[in-house]
Amino acid sequence: MNTKESYTIRPYALILGGSSGLGLATAQKLAQEGFGLWILHRDRGADRKKIEARFEELRKISPDVITQNTDALNPKKIEEAIQEIKKNHPTIRLRVVVYSIAKGNVKFLVDSENAALDVSDFNLTSEAMAFGLLRWVQMLDDNQLLLNPASVVAFTSEGSRKAWPGYAAVGAAKAALESLVRSMALEYAPKGIRCNCLQAGVTITPSSALIPDFEQLAEESKRRNPYGRLTLPEDVGNAVSLLVKEEALWINGVVIPVDGGESIR
Repeated sequence: MNTKESYTIRPYALILGGSSGLGLATAQKLAQEGFGLWILHRDRGADRKKIEARFEELRKISPDVITQNTDALNPKKIEEAIQEIKKNHPTIRLRVVVYSIAKGNVKFLVDSENAALDVSDFNLTSEAMAFGLLRWVQMLDDNQLLLNPASVVAFTSEGSRKAWPGYAAVGAAKAALESLVRSMALEYAPKGIRCNCLQAGVTITPSSALIPDFEQLAEESKRRNPYGRLTLPEDVGNAVSLLVKEEALWINGVVIPVDGGESIR
């Protein structure tokens, strides 16, 4: 597809993990930028009313908001979600894919009181927070749902190269994600699909609250940050909106800090 022609198509963004945190903030920003949204999330019935209220707020910004509450890591469920979109929304093509799935084990490597991390914990976390991205892009590409050009954005953290107690499995997954994104950027470029990581600073989200001693980590991060505050989900959503613009087409295969300078010291 000709690049100029593809920009005349109604742009859609797929947000994988879009009911809270960085994914939701990104959905809000892209809705303001004129994107239609396809959001996958996996939430329990007890939270459904609150989450649906968030999605209704999104629909006030953009009427084109499609949500699916399903397991975005199960290959069979992924295929079902894609086929549902193709059947019910046959004109949808994706300009943006945002991978914001946060599922993993935050436990210590050495723990005399509780079960310590083992290899199965690393496998589960890396499958969810790294390799699931490749599965999604492959299946979307196979089903011809990606435009040319398209932008894939995944979220990483400083823990990919720094050791935090209790963060070993997630840190390893983030390191794998960054390596995977570089390889995807190289091999998908001929298809017009570019892939990048945004390294968010320490942010208060439902998933980050599960990190052991997170309050201490947050205070230290605030102290290190030149602006004296933590990163907000909205900061990251704003950065995504910049990265997916036509003017950013030559940014590919990189990890970009979005932390106000927190990681410089």
